[in-house]
Amino acid sequence: MTGRGFEVVSSYQGKGIELPCRGTASSAGYDLSAAESTVIAPGEMAMVPTGVKAYMQADEVLYIHIRSSLAVKRQLVLMNSVGVVDADYYNNPDNEGHIFIALWNRGKEPVELAAGERLAQGVFMKYLTVDGDTAGAGKDRQGGFGSTGK
Repeated sequence: MTGRGFEVVSSYQGKGIELPCRGTASSAGYDLSAAESTVIAPGEMAMVPTGVKAYMQADEVLYIHIRSSLAVKRQLVLMNSVGVVDADYYNNPDNEGHIFIALWNRGKEPVELAAGERLAQGVFMKYLTVDGDTAGAGKDRQGGFGSTGK
């Protein structure tokens, strides 16, 4: 594997999932869309599947940010404010690296999300480590969503 990009997870192959892309030449983020229609009740949270996974270099991360239109017009927020997809999340044994968008409805009405609707933006970035960092030396990720450090 070289570079970075997106692939459709095996359980969504042949289901019309489009790979994330940037909207304009100056866009930093790749639009992540809902793989399935979902309704989020007021005050509730939903893990919305995207049907995609991301691969990247070992010193990179994919940050997930909600689209401003969902936050402002539909009162949805990311449950964890900013999602972090580590390089070793790709093809992990628990869920193949499937990216989910954790959305919380802070409004007073149910929010309907259509399959294919753009929900969030993923921004790839390099990161730095401190001198002598040995985190993860010899260890492989053992789980999927929320498994770092277990």
